[in-house]
Amino acid sequence: MQSSTSPSDADTSDVVQTLLQTLWRASGGELGETAQVSFTSQGYLPSFFAVTELAAASMGAAGLALAKLLDALHHASDRKPETVPRVVVDQRLASFWFASTLRPEGWKPPQYSEVAAADYQAQDGWLRLHTNAPHHLAAALRVLQCSASPEAMARAVLTWKRDALEARILAEGGCAATMLSSEQWAQHPQGQAICHEPLIDWAPGTQASPGPWSFEPAQPLKGLKVLDMTRVLAGPAATRMLAGLGAQVLRLDAPMWGGSNAPEMTLGKRCAELDLRQAGQRAHWTKLLSEADVFVHGYRSDALANMGLDPQARQRIRPGLIDVSLDAYGFTGPWHNRRGFDSLVQMSLGIAQSGQQLAQSDRPLPLPVQALDHATGYLLATAVLRGLETRVKTGRGSIARASLARTGALLVTTLDPLRLERPRLAPETPDDLSDQMEHTGWGLARRIRWPVTVSGVTMHWPLGAGPLKRHTAQWVSLF
Repeated sequence: MQSSTSPSDADTSDVVQTLLQTLWRASGGELGETAQVSFTSQGYLPSFFAVTELAAASMGAAGLALAKLLDALHHASDRKPETVPRVVVDQRLASFWFASTLRPEGWKPPQYSEVAAADYQAQDGWLRLHTNAPHHLAAALRVLQCSASPEAMARAVLTWKRDALEARILAEGGCAATMLSSEQWAQHPQGQAICHEPLIDWAPGTQASPGPWSFEPAQPLKGLKVLDMTRVLAGPAATRMLAGLGAQVLRLDAPMWGGSNAPEMTLGKRCAELDLRQAGQRAHWTKLLSEADVFVHGYRSDALANMGLDPQARQRIRPGLIDVSLDAYGFTGPWHNRRGFDSLVQMSLGIAQSGQQLAQSDRPLPLPVQALDHATGYLLATAVLRGLETRVKTGRGSIARASLARTGALLVTTLDPLRLERPRLAPETPDDLSDQMEHTGWGLARRIRWPVTVSGVTMHWPLGAGPLKRHTAQWVSLF
């Protein structure tokens, strides 16, 4: 039974609508257009923050951007649709897609070790180390001077002041974050910088006359090429959606990056290795970019710029390019080039501390899913689709940026101690699974059904998920 003091269905409906309107306005849309989106189902992820509402709203914004693109494509081709595309979001399934979607048939997904990635107590408070990538683990161990086990690292961290340790690990090229309260973050120079950044930072691209786009309403991105240089969850979630809409997605990974999250995030993509530090491979990448319609990357702000490949240079290489990127801590302020991941940003913004305090826990309490990653991913997908709409109408490309921290700042505004009392999501059932069988690189599997319905569109991924770096770094003529 729902507590009489817990948020009502009307309250939560208001929250999801407010979040949708905020995200849609950030994409350049008009508030009245959000009436095209409706939400179904009940139940919530357990959190003091509106995580389920953020999941539904971010996927709803991407669905609405798709509907607007379809409308533009129909008008450009003089094929007027019978009705205005409607968007329906299943909030429960959206919550599931913010966790895991793959359901193997008789096999187990590969286990990617996350050695010592955890929260640790220092002399004066909590600190999180992110050690999933081998080079990030090596950086932490160089500072801590201990073996790569949680026990040894816990003993070593306890000898440090947390801010000093954070600074040393970052200086070594590693990833760490001190746990701050929301009040401390609000007073921090980076927290103040984030408050002045938009959810999507837009800039115009170059004018071009792209080739004809003979779109198919059921798979509207078919024939488009998406160059994907994203990792972990946020960017890959965006490009996974684009692949489901028919785009040819070519994911490129550097030699040092491993296969974490490949079963979830390589769906529909060709995956190859390319090292831009090598002149010959960088030249090959330039050729790939010159043929792309969309470029999505998740490198730090200065990484490509230091190679002479800043956004303006990329527009010159491919006039009309839809260029979308993300960063962890934003694009202004003293931390704009700082390495970061969802779990670290939660520590910095006060999310983990608020959870710990309200739950009266003896440890930091993060969100139940990597909501900043996933929500930012669908915000990136929204930006891509809005950029394509602009290119259909004007022939001009676009440049857009988003960040985990800015998405987190939006989620922080939904904090409510009573949210944890709301009804939980109903358990998964066989009816939640797609009828489509997926041939992955490890065996047959099914997925949780896609949560967003847009009139006339069929989400379909011709390629099943598989290991990274298994293809050549080439566009293919037939996908």
